[in-house]
Amino acid sequence: MSSRRATPAPATRGKRRAECRGSADYTGGVYGSMLAASVVIGAGSLGSFPRTELVVLLLLTGVVFWIAHVHAQLFGARLAQQAPDRHLVMRVCRGEWPVVKAAVPPAAAVAVSPLLGLDARGAGWLALCVAVAGQVGWSVAAARRAGASPRLMAVTASVNLLLGLLIIAFKIVLKH
Repeated sequence: MSSRRATPAPATRGKRRAECRGSADYTGGVYGSMLAASVVIGAGSLGSFPRTELVVLLLLTGVVFWIAHVHAQLFGARLAQQAPDRHLVMRVCRGEWPVVKAAVPPAAAVAVSPLLGLDARGAGWLALCVAVAGQVGWSVAAARRAGASPRLMAVTASVNLLLGLLIIAFKIVLKH
């Protein structure tokens, strides 16, 4: 008897992917968008290549926080329940991936900002607005996925918009 596992049939793999998508938790995207907005606020004035530096800062911060979330999931509560194996590690990595995905639109906004005729300051504002829009969008997606009523989806969108506007107010007060 071989100790190797049989490779799942393509239909089985597709079913697993659909189940993963069906059970996706978009709250990491909300958190990641808020994190991206905070990075834009905290970046202030960067060096000689402010756009490049902001894109790299957004993406690397998303990756570092993703690693932190994966670590917390694997070695926090889960460690007491079961030892991490490859499948669990991959499931947690996929589950926390929205933290990184949320950093991509603001980074892309900074990258394309010269095409829109924006200077570095304008690129920062564009990235901040994109991050706040992402935060609202991720929150609505999470609420919809959870089966929330339209009223509750509007409430979560409003709360996240308010939080985003609070971050924008910080930027105005800090005069970056």
